[in-house]
Order: sequence, then C-alpha cells, then structure tokens
Amino acid sequence: MDPKKERSGSNWGKQDRKKHITEKFQNLYGGEPSIWSQAPGRVDLMGSHTDYNEGYVLTEAIDLNTWIAAASRTDQVVCIASLNSGGTAEIDLDNVLTILDVPWTNYVAGVAAILKAEGYELQGFDGLIHSTIPFGSGLSSSAALEVASAILFEHIGSLKIDSVKIAKLCQRAEREFVGMNCGILDQYSSMMGQEGKVLLLDCRTISSEIYPISDDLQVVICDTRAQRSLTGSEYPDRRAQCEFGAEILSGFYPQIKTLRDASLEQLVAHQDEMPEVVVRRCRYIIQENQRVIEMADALVDADHDRIKLLTHESYVGARDLYEISCDEMERMIAAMVSGPGVVGARQAGAGFGGCMAAFVHQDSVEQFCQHVKHHYKQSTGIDTLVYPVVASAGAGILNF
Repeated sequence: MDPKKERSGSNWGKQDRKKHITEKFQNLYGGEPSIWSQAPGRVDLMGSHTDYNEGYVLTEAIDLNTWIAAASRTDQVVCIASLNSGGTAEIDLDNVLTILDVPWTNYVAGVAAILKAEGYELQGFDGLIHSTIPFGSGLSSSAALEVASAILFEHIGSLKIDSVKIAKLCQRAEREFVGMNCGILDQYSSMMGQEGKVLLLDCRTISSEIYPISDDLQVVICDTRAQRSLTGSEYPDRRAQCEFGAEILSGFYPQIKTLRDASLEQLVAHQDEMPEVVVRRCRYIIQENQRVIEMADALVDADHDRIKLLTHESYVGARDLYEISCDEMERMIAAMVSGPGVVGARQAGAGFGGCMAAFVHQDSVEQFCQHVKHHYKQSTGIDTLVYPVVASAGAGILNF
C-alpha cells in the first residue's frame, strides 16, 4: 500500500468516508470489509494529570474518531494497515510479539496480547484503519486505536466483555505492551463517552457521573502542532514526583494513598519535608482535582465567570507548578483568550504541546476560529488546526 496522508478533522461525511475506506480495503485485501468498529478521541475539559493520581477528570468523547474496517479470517493472523501511517503488520495471535519496526501496530498487538493473557479466544482478521484524530495532539489517538481494536476482537470472536473492563484491558495494553504508564482517562473516555454529555470520571473507582453542558457554549480544539511523544518524555518524572509526595504525606496521614486523598492544608503543613519541585507538583494536582468538581457545576449552570477563572487557574498551574507548557502553548493561549466570544481556555491532554481547548459562545465560533488561526500564524509562523467538537457516544460497532 502506498501510505499517503489522509485528511483529518470531522469534515468527512459518513458514507463518503465509508466508500473511501472500502475502496482502499479492496485494493489492499481483494475483498470488501464486513465489520466496522469505531472509537472516539477525547478532550479533558478539566483535570490534567489527575488521572494517575486517582483523582477526578471532566472528560468528553468527541466527534473525531478512529474507524477500523475489517473482514474476519479463519486463521490466527491479524493483517493490519493504516491510511494515516505507513507500514503494515501481520500479528500472529498465537505468539504476539512487540513489532518494533512499525511502532503504531503495537497498540493493536498489545490489545491482542492482553486479551489472550486474560483467556479470551481470538480470531484473526484483515483490518484497515482510518482516523480523523490528529496524532500526537493530546486527543488520545492511541487509546482510540486500542479501544476500536478491542471492540473488533470482541465482535469477531463473539466475546462478552464488560465495557469498563474493555477500558481497563486497553489501559493494560498501553502500560504493559507499549510501555506508557498511563492512567485510565483515555481508554475510559473512548469507551464510555455519551452523546451530548460530559463525564465526571472518578479515576479511583473507575466510574463516572454524566453532566450536560450548557447549550450556549461550544468546545473548540486548537492544535499547537507542536509534536510530542510521552514515552521517554518528562511524563514519567511528573508521575514519580507525585507518588513521592503522596508517600511523604502518608507518613503523617495514613489515610493518604495518593494525592487524591490529600488537602492543600496537609501539603503546606509538611512542605519542608520534601523537595520544592515535589511541593509544586503536589500543589497543582490537589488544586486541579478541586477545579474538576467546580468546573462540572459551572458548565451546567453556564457560570461564565467561574469557567473563565477555573480555566485560567488550571493553565497557570500547569505552566508554573506542573511545568508542562511550552512556547507554542503560551502563544496559543494568548491567541485563544483574545478571541471573540471566548469564555475560557486551557491546556488539554498531557501538555508539552499538542491541543488546547476553549469554551466559546455558540454565536462566535466561526469568528473565534479565524481569529486564532490568524494570530497564532502571526506569532509562530505555524498554520494551526482549529475545529469545534461535539460530545459523542463511546466506542462500538458501526452500522450503515
């Protein structure tokens, strides 16, 4: 297959997208796909890095997603290709190994490996992936691929797996097979998303409450296009610093298992017991956790003043305390907060580049998008991607 870069964004019509993928599938495998799975990306509206501290996240599955078109096979082989990334792979389900020469295929192979380890009988398939989620942007393209793969294995193998368990198994695939020690946020959001709603996710109990979002607000994604890779980055350092801080505090307060259990008063009382950088990391997580709860109520109540304050505090904390910002993010936040109709703006995902999110008045979305594109280009020379998103349903089998 000649891997050419495919369009990303939500400008595909469903039938046009299906036709395009079907043609590519026929060229690659000589037949038509008979099974289609999908899994959405996600944007965190509040709660950066709180997930692996067993805290809270306000998350929304979005209408940027990953599709896998597939046809079942009679053997134990998965042939997988992508219209977004180069390379193909044949995965032997009887002997699943890390495929180092085609890195993205590890997400599919990892899901297969974990399902096999759990005792599930898998069946092979020919598969072709197409995603509208920008890669490396903080919108969980990898988790969407994992979840869409799990849904496909479940359907083809006539398996019965609880939805939350699928999210947990996909998280294990990324942790144990890919090597990214992630929290549950991405996989849970992709699996459990609700159309027109946001989820207040409790990352300790792995359960969520459903909240409506005010009709007068639109979430707009603004991509810095500053590429980053979390594996091998500073992400593991942040996690280790949080765990160290929680361990120190647990010596004084045995009920503290993670920073989710700690209060700001407890941290301040014992800040001299830990390095200053650890204090800053802990302060951010404790405050961000509280912001998640407040943000859920502010969105329901359309409390624009509160939304503005909470998003500002979140970004400043991410920049100054957690230190996950970069020059492109600074320039993007300046473009966003100066845009027409903006209510609030903040980072999304893990930071270090990637995407950012704004809450914008519905009647100002088009003007806001043009403003951000112009000002960010003027400031950085980078042509950014800016697109409104809507809350979408979680992963499943596509029916046409």
